[in-house]
Amino acid sequence: MTRISMTVDGSTYSDEVEPRTLLVHYLRQQVGRTGTVVGCDTSNCGACTVLLDGRSVKSCTVLAVQADGHEVTTVEGLATDGRLHPVQQAFHECHALQCGYCTPGMIMASIDLLGSNPHPSEQEIREGLEGNLCRCTGYNNIVKAVQTAAAATSEAAAS
Repeated sequence: MTRISMTVDGSTYSDEVEPRTLLVHYLRQQVGRTGTVVGCDTSNCGACTVLLDGRSVKSCTVLAVQADGHEVTTVEGLATDGRLHPVQQAFHECHALQCGYCTPGMIMASIDLLGSNPHPSEQEIREGLEGNLCRCTGYNNIVKAVQTAAAATSEAAAS
């Protein structure tokens, strides 16, 4: 067992883990962040995407020990004071989900994308999310949601 400590959604956690424990399993089983879902266990789908020090990673490809000393943000950590994050709000308004299984990962990848490119074109959005799969929506409303979130974020910054 190895002792790790990390900040998850603003709270510090310190636990003993097997060195081979994946970050997704640590988040779900020991921290209780079940919004981070296990999709494929092969890094193909992106459903398990979280932010590690502000950058999106597929948590099924990161060991919990690799996140030791770092900051992790999950989909549960995005809302503040009962208000959805602008990307969460845009996904809701644009109906950018059907079954919802991919949604947490899509939202987290979208936040990273908008952090590095606040005004992406449709093609840049599609390329930025290409590591996250949705088997239900056809992506059109997901792209629309990212565009809506980008516009909302720009408007809020201008105010």
